[in-house]
Amino acid sequence: MKRLILPFLLASVICFAQEAPGAESSEPGMIWKVVNFAILAAFLGYLLVKNLPPFFISRTASIQKEITEAQKLKKESEERAAAILKRVSTLAADIEAFRVQAHSEMEREGQRIRDEAVIHIQKLNTQAQSEIESAGKTARRELRAYAADLALDLAGQRIRTRLDAGTEAGLVDRFVGDLQRQESKN
Repeated sequence: MKRLILPFLLASVICFAQEAPGAESSEPGMIWKVVNFAILAAFLGYLLVKNLPPFFISRTASIQKEITEAQKLKKESEERAAAILKRVSTLAADIEAFRVQAHSEMEREGQRIRDEAVIHIQKLNTQAQSEIESAGKTARRELRAYAADLALDLAGQRIRTRLDAGTEAGLVDRFVGDLQRQESKN
């Protein structure tokens, strides 16, 4: 940019270097004007030839570099877009697979819970059955003991009612006799 300032400055000097109004143009003055213009044009041409090619070369290199970077960014963004599209296209399948897997796991978990409930119910039934049997045995024993007590009481009452003094003496004599015989055998 600094290189372009000098040519613009010289061009502005040329524009303001005009003859005063009312002066007559003459042939020799005109020659000097043409010579002056030719020198100025040659000087401007030299400056333009010297400064413009490097400016345009650097500008071209900068533009090409930016184009290369833009193409690289475009390629990267297209790759990212393709990857995203691929993920999005498989997203529906992934969601469906997840649903199927979740449904399958829920069914397995439900079956496991049902199986555990059946096993728990069987254990409770077995435990209740054993408690019932145990309570039944206990009740039967108590009933037998109660029945035996009643039978003994009843037998005792019957014996007391039938037993008089003579029968009692006969029983005692027989018992003593049985004891004596057993002692003699031994």
